[in-house]
Amino acid sequence: MSKTRDLPECVMVLPTALLMEAGYFQGLSFETTKYTQVILEQKNYQFKKRSDVESDPAYKQLIPYVILKHEDSLFAYRRGKLLAEKRLLADYSIGIGGHISVDDPNLFGIGYNEALLRELNEEIEIQSQYQITLAALINDDTNEVGKVHLGMVHIAVLDTPSVVTREKSINEGKFLSITQLKGNIDDFENWSKICITQIDKLLSQIEGPQQGL
Repeated sequence: MSKTRDLPECVMVLPTALLMEAGYFQGLSFETTKYTQVILEQKNYQFKKRSDVESDPAYKQLIPYVILKHEDSLFAYRRGKLLAEKRLLADYSIGIGGHISVDDPNLFGIGYNEALLRELNEEIEIQSQYQITLAALINDDTNEVGKVHLGMVHIAVLDTPSVVTREKSINEGKFLSITQLKGNIDDFENWSKICITQIDKLLSQIEGPQQGL
């Protein structure tokens, strides 16, 4: 095993105090530029051992969270046993993505958007043309997982519903209508619940400029 694999995972984090200074919010914020100017400023973020920050609300771990849309349906899946975040095991989700790790080669050189696409491509293969937009930020301090994470919610609009999963932690993947999602909202993890509840406003951001990317 290489020395690189022996190193602990380190993830991109933002001091929670900076989020407070920029303007605290619970749930979704659609003021994307206001927050990305703070979050993606190199002096404001750092990398810390994931094991150290998983239960430390002094830091927010930055999570790209991508919702896949085709026509009037969204991609949903169930989180499987190989999921690193065991607190979300067996919940359904509409968000694809994960931590930005320090072992991402050339992370600082390629920037956040490239890191986002690489994270997305590690989890799934989108066999379709698509356009991606930063629609909102998500913060949920009502539970232990949410207290240490901050999400950047992207909408990817696919020409065809052609998605192949690459991670074994992504199970039962399929496109569901918004009506189906709302009817089964209690089966979903909190971030997905928040997004499904405000899905119309989230999707309306697609028509606007691609802020923060």
